Amino acid sequence: MSEKYAIAVARFYEDLAERLIAGAREAFAEQGVEDLELLDVPGAFELPIAAGYAARSGRYAGVACLGAVIRGETDHYDFVCAEAARGIMDVSLQTGVPCAFGVLTCQTMEQALARSGGGKRDQGRHAAEAVMRMAAIRAQLATG
Repeated sequence: MSEKYAIAVARFYEDLAERLIAGAREAFAEQGVEDLELLDVPGAFELPIAAGYAARSGRYAGVACLGAVIRGETDHYDFVCAEAARGIMDVSLQTGVPCAFGVLTCQTMEQALARSGGGKRDQGRHAAEAVMRMAAIRAQLATG
């Protein structure tokens, strides 16, 4: 029986979110992980709190955090990107539960589309692969 993972996904850009989820699900499935729980949040800024809830619940081997932030005309982009990244890392460090940063931080929608599905630029897939690898390292070290 495989471990259970959570996918926390920011739904601000719904189409991108669905593409990222598809990539993550595919990567998990390739490793035999079928027990996934999807946690929807409004935007990337909310990902750290969702990751924290999931990590502290003790129910998951890891959390893949997915979303997209596209630069606009204000500094809002910089704050959201930085705080989402910092917050997700903080959850990992504070709980020991791996939380992968699968958030696209792009200048344009075209860049986001190129990085949200298929091929070498599938950020959803990369986040799932990273969180599974880190969970495996955690388990390996826990068993000596």
